[in-house]
Amino acid sequence: MGRHGTIAGRKAAQDSKRSAMFTKYARQIIVAAKAGGDPEYNATLRVAIAKAKGIGMPNDNIKKAIKKGTGELEGETYSELSFEGYGVGGVAVIVEALTDNTNRTTASVRSTFDKHGGNLGTAGCVTYMFNRKGVLIVEKTDEIDEDELMMIALDAGAEDMEVNEDSFVIYTEPSAFNEVHGALTEAGYEFVEAEVEYVPSMEAAPKDENDLKKLKKMIDILEENDDVQKVHHNCSVDLEEI
Repeated sequence: MGRHGTIAGRKAAQDSKRSAMFTKYARQIIVAAKAGGDPEYNATLRVAIAKAKGIGMPNDNIKKAIKKGTGELEGETYSELSFEGYGVGGVAVIVEALTDNTNRTTASVRSTFDKHGGNLGTAGCVTYMFNRKGVLIVEKTDEIDEDELMMIALDAGAEDMEVNEDSFVIYTEPSAFNEVHGALTEAGYEFVEAEVEYVPSMEAAPKDENDLKKLKKMIDILEENDDVQKVHHNCSVDLEEI
């Protein structure tokens, strides 16, 4: 099933965090729209809108976020932050955030690590254990031809495609992500998830079940933080099953 877990597990996790995801995706749209409010000419904005629509964000919310980004409506200014550290069991964790208050976000992330047996480190302390990749997950159905999907993805610049029990996971270089996403979208494919993320090149896991629960709790709290956009980790155990 791969380290991405099952499609059902991912959808259940997305559903449980839907309201928080509205806030996160709205921020992504605001930041992306600063480079231009027309998704036809702004691939980053196009992908952000597609992700927002994928979780059911109302069109009015999307339009409002675009206008905030372009300056048509007054809005907040967000800064990008990245935190690195370790959870229990030596699991490497990277936290990406968009925030209008750097001090608040830093204090909150640090406190979450401290309270759950982790420790926040310095820049670069864990990124060497990851590769930055575009990851596009398509649910496996009888209607999808594996060879055709792979051909379209590779022709658009994808590196590889992993076939799991219930999904196809397509990997790209970050620079090719938008083009591959656009080609597959144009071909009619829908994504369970599509992100540029940190893919671990080495993995770790707590040996104790209680430590696994503590790690999951820490990551859940980080993901519930409105300022946090994405939490990456190299735990070899599917935490959604804990």
